[in-house]
Amino acid sequence: MNSTVSPFDPVTIGPLTLRNRFIKSGANEAMCLDGKPTKALVKHHRDLAAGGVGMTTVAYISVAPEGRTLPNQIWMREEALPDLRVLTDAVHAEGAAISAQITHGGSFVTGMKVKGRTISSVSGFNPAGALKGNFFSRAMDETDMARVTAEFVRAAELCREAGFDAVELHMGHGYLLNQFISPLSNKRKDEYGGSAENRVRFPARVLAAVKQAVGKDLAVLAKISVADGVRRGTQVEDSVVTARALEAAGADMLVLSGGRNVESTWYMFGSNMNRVEISKVLKEQGEWVTALMMKGAAASEPKVTFRERYFRENSLRIREAVNMPLAYLGGVKSLANAEEAVSEGFECVVMARALIHDPALVNKFHSGEVTQSGCDNCNGCVAYIYHPAGTWCVRNPPNDPALNRIAAAAAE
Repeated sequence: MNSTVSPFDPVTIGPLTLRNRFIKSGANEAMCLDGKPTKALVKHHRDLAAGGVGMTTVAYISVAPEGRTLPNQIWMREEALPDLRVLTDAVHAEGAAISAQITHGGSFVTGMKVKGRTISSVSGFNPAGALKGNFFSRAMDETDMARVTAEFVRAAELCREAGFDAVELHMGHGYLLNQFISPLSNKRKDEYGGSAENRVRFPARVLAAVKQAVGKDLAVLAKISVADGVRRGTQVEDSVVTARALEAAGADMLVLSGGRNVESTWYMFGSNMNRVEISKVLKEQGEWVTALMMKGAAASEPKVTFRERYFRENSLRIREAVNMPLAYLGGVKSLANAEEAVSEGFECVVMARALIHDPALVNKFHSGEVTQSGCDNCNGCVAYIYHPAGTWCVRNPPNDPALNRIAAAAAE
């Protein structure tokens, strides 16, 4: 325990120093158009920066067009740089840093049709992609791995050109790199399957390549799951192995999350999804079949009551196992939660829903105006990743959908 460290203290992560230890989590904003950021995304992250976070994270930037899970998501290429520079400049003008969460969906491509089979750790039927016609995935071979590694490296290099301060490789929640790490999806019989050490081999290789390419200029983070939350999935003992491998590969910090998008969203959010709100939004967009499937999924998941800092126990296991910086994520609702996390040795505190509810929460914590978030964990905000205005807190006024139809770099 270290009671002398405050979440408002600066912290250094690799080549980057943050003004404080509060980070906005990469959570799908749905504020992109034609694979580039919109003015809505600029406003979203500018508001968070003005509200006091040390760093804000732009969610799900795909390293390749076929790696997107939804058709409008950003995919990193030179064409997107002017719009991304508007975004990074806006955040820097408010004194915060900005991180790009880079990833690849692999078989988890739920909102668009991919030419040919999606790639994954193994071949077989692909239930996550079936609604859009991505019925089957194929196992990646060494050629695929080399190509995807190069795509991550090139994406990180472009992030540097765009003005980002950090890149966060998403290795959780069922996306491609997690499809190797998790035994729920990785059934390989070669050196990339079986033991936890083997399953993290390819993701660690990707991180090492990114670190070598941009590590002098950008902080290189990885988001991992402390556990999948279900039997036969990743357990915390596996995640200790993953964390140690990524530490050895050169990660500057790990962001500790949990759960999978298909198998255990309730574990990821520490509470059940708001299926009523999701169904309403999907039906408004004409996605009736998806809405019906979401409703069916609710019947099979356990009923979970939210508790603050719901990943604490598993995250402490990771903290004991590695010496590298770690960011605590999961159920941070109050200043006391943040203070507890840093006192337990976590270098940073990561929040999403509390900051969607109030982007100025960090400043309000610092001034003493509030000590507790007003977020009630209804999870209604999650539904609006399917809405043309982008995600917002359903307890607040809605976003202006017009801003989400204008490219970030478009003339005023």
